[in-house]
Amino acid sequence: MRHTCSPRWNGPVSSVLPTPADVIERSGGSNREGSSLATVSWGAPSAQERGPIVTGSGSERNAIGIHAGAFAPYRAISIATGALDEGHRPDLTHTKPSATIGPFPQWAQPGKIVALDPWGHRVADDHADLISEGWQIQPSIAVTEGRLEMPEIASALQAGHLQADGRILDSRGGMNVTKIAIDPTWWLPGIANRLGLSEPALRAALVNTSGGMYPDLLARPDIKVFLPPIGGTSVYLFGDPTRLGDSTTPIACRIHDECNGSDVFGSDMCTCRPYLAFAAEECVRTAQERGVGVIVYNRKEGRALGEVVKYLVYNARRGSGDVADGYFARTEEIAGVQDMRCQSLAVDVLHWLGISRIDRWLSMSHLKRKAVAEGGIEIGNQIELPTDRIAAGAEVEISAKISAGYFTEPR
Repeated sequence: MRHTCSPRWNGPVSSVLPTPADVIERSGGSNREGSSLATVSWGAPSAQERGPIVTGSGSERNAIGIHAGAFAPYRAISIATGALDEGHRPDLTHTKPSATIGPFPQWAQPGKIVALDPWGHRVADDHADLISEGWQIQPSIAVTEGRLEMPEIASALQAGHLQADGRILDSRGGMNVTKIAIDPTWWLPGIANRLGLSEPALRAALVNTSGGMYPDLLARPDIKVFLPPIGGTSVYLFGDPTRLGDSTTPIACRIHDECNGSDVFGSDMCTCRPYLAFAAEECVRTAQERGVGVIVYNRKEGRALGEVVKYLVYNARRGSGDVADGYFARTEEIAGVQDMRCQSLAVDVLHWLGISRIDRWLSMSHLKRKAVAEGGIEIGNQIELPTDRIAAGAEVEISAKISAGYFTEPR
């Protein structure tokens, strides 16, 4: 099986792309290296020492892109039509996190967190003075409380597989959770190092594969923070978040990549929703045992190939006979690779949560397990999806993954 975390790159940057000077001249800009941008000391032990992440167009700007970049075109349309004032600044009154997350030692350990801003949920307090002065500083993480309902959990409760306790799980099957939304914030030197690339090659690939979007990636090598226009991450915590970071706290965890057809609409072609529901059940059980359950939900539809490619592959598989032997081959023939999720970047959220050991690892993926282990997080018991939860339509997927060596535990 062949996977990739980054675009293929052959030859020197200059043979494919214009030089930074050409980009600057064409855009009418100027190279402001050494300007008064706010200093970022990534990996510093406090928010003040690290410095704020500043967007916008002021001289203090130290980030390329905008918050919630995946929705930037909608913001542009709203401004163009007059629905949104271009100068609007968010009122962050009463938006503080509903639960305390960190700081944990991993936040200041070199290379542990490079794909998100560990201080991103605290900016309203940590940089209140700069925000009041008009600096464009916004939270990239929000933490709130919520209640989830899944019919599978209600069924598990009725069958006696779970017990209501009124705290984690109520008598109707409702689950009380801490909900966290994370927008990606990339520290480009750290991302490049994680992927085994040079920073210039990473920047060039980002510009080249986006048709020239974000030319500042080439024109402003002094700016090291990038807010990529991709989907973010949701985290659901079951149990008391204050127990995170304690090595004696039992942790159940699933890192789940988005599958809209299964997760939302119940398609039986894969095991995504069944595993998600099973993980929620295990997270409830762990939380009731004074542990913490963690579900990390990444917006990486179709192995980060996108839903259009995913459905093209569905058609191709049916047309050539939907058999396990051709499951991954047809994906690669259409997309060029089998998988672009880059699991090595998905581990950062676990470091952000202060997790150093996972007692119940709810995944069969050898790619995810390898990324977590290489990130220095110990995995205890790997729990497979029970066979009675695998729909008939998903048997080809399971067979293909088994034959490809997808599972890391003996079967």
